[in-house]
Amino acid sequence: MPIDETTHWRDASRSPRFFFMDFRAAFPLVVFLLHITWLTFGIAVAFVIFFSILERFRFTIPIFLRWVKSTLAGSLRSTRPWWRT
Repeated sequence: MPIDETTHWRDASRSPRFFFMDFRAAFPLVVFLLHITWLTFGIAVAFVIFFSILERFRFTIPIFLRWVKSTLAGSLRSTRPWWRT
């Protein structure tokens, strides 16, 4: 495999993209193309919109899940484990 002289080792941390969108948003489109129905079209469009919104706010899936978890947990943190109270 030829090595492109313009690439750098730091390019390895970039997320893969399918044309203009994140690769995670392209997967439902592939599923839609394999099973073309209105339901899979709606699911694919919903996923593309969801991942576009995440990308707009500079969230990745792990960061978004951590944010949801911390939001659900609330701001009150106990200093002792619940099983030792």
